[in-house]
Amino acid sequence: MTSSRIHRVVADVTARIAERSADSRAEYLRRIHAAAETGPARGRLACANLAHGFAAAEPEGKRALIGTVKPNVAIVSSYNDMLSAHQPYRDYPETLKKAVIRAGGIAQFAGGVPAMCDGITQGRDGMQLSLYSRDVIAMSAAIALSHDMFDGVLMLGVCDKITPGLLIGALSFGHLPTVFVPAGPMTSGLPNSEKAKVRQLYAEGKVGREELLEAEAASYHSAGTCTFYGTANSNQLLMEVLGLHLPGSSFVNPGTPLREALTKAAGRRVTELTRQGGEPTPIGEIVDEKAIVNACVALLASGGSTNHTMHLVAIARAAGITLTWDDLSDLSAVVPLVSRMYPNGEADVNHFHAAGGIAFLVHTLLRAGLLHDDVQTVVGHGLWRYTQEPVLRGDDLTWEEGPKASLDHDVLRPAEDPFTPDGGLQLLTGPLGRAVIKTSAVKPEHRFVSAPALVFDDQHDFLEAFAAGSLDGRDFVAVIRYQGPAANGMPELHKLTPALGVLQDRGQRVAIVTDGRMSGASGKVPAAIHVTPEAALGGPLSRVQDGDLVTVDATTGLLDLQVDHDELQARPITGRAPQGGEWAGTGRELFAAFRATVGSADTGASVFPGITAPGQEVRVVQPA
Repeated sequence: MTSSRIHRVVADVTARIAERSADSRAEYLRRIHAAAETGPARGRLACANLAHGFAAAEPEGKRALIGTVKPNVAIVSSYNDMLSAHQPYRDYPETLKKAVIRAGGIAQFAGGVPAMCDGITQGRDGMQLSLYSRDVIAMSAAIALSHDMFDGVLMLGVCDKITPGLLIGALSFGHLPTVFVPAGPMTSGLPNSEKAKVRQLYAEGKVGREELLEAEAASYHSAGTCTFYGTANSNQLLMEVLGLHLPGSSFVNPGTPLREALTKAAGRRVTELTRQGGEPTPIGEIVDEKAIVNACVALLASGGSTNHTMHLVAIARAAGITLTWDDLSDLSAVVPLVSRMYPNGEADVNHFHAAGGIAFLVHTLLRAGLLHDDVQTVVGHGLWRYTQEPVLRGDDLTWEEGPKASLDHDVLRPAEDPFTPDGGLQLLTGPLGRAVIKTSAVKPEHRFVSAPALVFDDQHDFLEAFAAGSLDGRDFVAVIRYQGPAANGMPELHKLTPALGVLQDRGQRVAIVTDGRMSGASGKVPAAIHVTPEAALGGPLSRVQDGDLVTVDATTGLLDLQVDHDELQARPITGRAPQGGEWAGTGRELFAAFRATVGSADTGASVFPGITAPGQEVRVVQPA
């Protein structure tokens, strides 16, 4: 397939990213090429070191690891049996090892990485570790690969921070060919819209905990990712469009013959991508400027998670590429929204997959000139390969041309007939700083709210005010501050969505402005999130008072505070982030170094000096 001429804005954004990243990208490529020149260290290890590296291997494996003829593939996994998305990975290592051996290589389980669930920790202290866990996962992946015994990598991860963390870790070993291996979504359960209704009824006190738990359990009911289009499933779509999954593998359900065949195929393919396999394809060369722009376009066109306005920035920086919110905003203005999945619609990812899925999404965006086709992937050169779908015929796995028309126009549409002409993510700027708003789930009549501020320093204070009825009958903008990366780890505030939804449904004009996150399931209430600079670093949010007129205008991109600039600057900082002993418990005391060094949301909210903005120095500012 030949793509149309690339869209002018997509070309311009790509060119300016490449220009601003020229030095850092060149240094990154120099580093990974130098690593590739030396090859895996096992060929140069002292005898005692090497013996440690294969002590537990079978005799045949020991013989293979002594030499360098057979490629050795590292397996890094986020398996645990508590979380539905990761439970399917239990048996993957043995399956992958056998596939690698059959392909002429050898594989070792190099290490595991932590995997936490934002769905479990919503509204809890543990959520304050969630965003930090991405960088912990990246470091854990790097530790797994640090033995330098490997010629290729298989990365097993799915959910919110896990996949971005694994990718950042993989890019630190960018000279190694790396294939990401998905596990797939659970089958469809209770429709997400019905689940959301029950949540609102519970927030109003109209149903009890038993009814709420029954609805939640009917929605989250088996192994696999949650079926709504949040960060986990956005991860999977982006890994495929980045060319790091096998085509069509993201949304195949666990426990199916096709899922198993694709897993085996991933083991074979990574073996072929090694130097010994004859098709050396380092991940650091795959993830280039064009691939990053492709990921941004796919995120916008599919109505994906707002969390990726940070994750994609951090991933790009790990590859020596500087991506900014302005790039995303400019792309959003020309990339149409061609998919509606909950919370942007009624469908889930299984419906999206059945309607044509990623194969059709890539097809229609290539035809519209919105994706770069001339990119390298794990299956060869050209993104057109991802317009194909895997088909299992008997025991033979093949790829065939995917659909060239949507099979359900309520879920997936061609680029020339989209749901909306823009991508559904908007950059907001104004006296309060810079923020991101997801408009794809917000009805046009709710995209402008100008109302008095109600200021809260903790989400629980807001929920108590809602329960007490003090928010009833008035328009307001809830300012939830001291929720940024340096304040408390930037927890998701998704627990606020049902309460705000109730008030909006009653006819009140409400919005939220926060330096925290609202999650990949951000819904129908306008939410200006990731506000930068954050309150804990002395940002304007720290000086907002109850009654100040705040405007959230998702149409014009305005985040306004109608307070005279000099007056605002003269105001004292009020409120504060938790301090000292207030951090004790739930492991939070272990992350003091992260809170002191983390970068801003618009630079990826990372603790890695090479990934935050050049020369950036982060210090927590507390009021006198």
